[in-house]
Amino acid sequence: MKSLKELMNLKHRVALVTGGAGHIGSVLGESLAELGVSLVLLDIDEKQCHLKAKKIHENYNVETLALTVDLSCENDIKKIPERILKHFGSLNIIINCAALVGTSKLNGWAVPFEQQESETWRKALEINLTASFILVQSCQKILVQSGYGSIVNIGSTYGVVGPDLRLYAKTSLGNPAAYAASKGGLLQLTRWMATVLAPHVRVNSITPGGIFREHEEPFLSRYVERTPLKRMATEEDLKGAVAYLASDLSAYVTGHNLIVDGGWTAW
Repeated sequence: MKSLKELMNLKHRVALVTGGAGHIGSVLGESLAELGVSLVLLDIDEKQCHLKAKKIHENYNVETLALTVDLSCENDIKKIPERILKHFGSLNIIINCAALVGTSKLNGWAVPFEQQESETWRKALEINLTASFILVQSCQKILVQSGYGSIVNIGSTYGVVGPDLRLYAKTSLGNPAAYAASKGGLLQLTRWMATVLAPHVRVNSITPGGIFREHEEPFLSRYVERTPLKRMATEEDLKGAVAYLASDLSAYVTGHNLIVDGGWTAW
């Protein structure tokens, strides 16, 4: 029987993290690097992506590769497996983290429902949902060949429950319909892929609660009051979740949505 240390060891495995230069993506990448994984960070921000990859290489002594890709471009997504194989020779893990979020600066996005624009809706679904579908489809063969295929999709509580708009009253914050729809779709895609890609590739998701980003009042106080654990999340709260689902600690887990929200969706 393997020890816990052996089950969570990711040495000799390769992971791809989309949105790898972002707040969450970079921390998830670091978490996997701590466990010995060779890491591919993918982001549209070329400068930040290379900086994060360099920092992780220096801090954790693992091999890293920075890829600059626009996830709204299908042809560029389809080239990703070839680029990874050329550098590492294999791919074991995909973390689908890239997304347009509530604070993204788009026209007709985080505004009242009647002002939300269909063009922005389509862009959000393309980045938050369709890109993950195309990426997994393109990488399916090499994930199967790796023998340890694991996909982790990063969802949202707003893909599980509807928004409490009282939190946003008299603040500059908003809650886009397209964000909720795309994240809800990603969670269902998780379940669909879990059965279709079995038994060779496991597919799970992590649903974070709201992560603290110097949120303004009164939103912050309202959110904390509504959360059983009485605080917003931090990126560190997701480290254990991604280590569990990416590694052999969860070798018999697929189709699961691990909710890390301080109890937000429990009532």
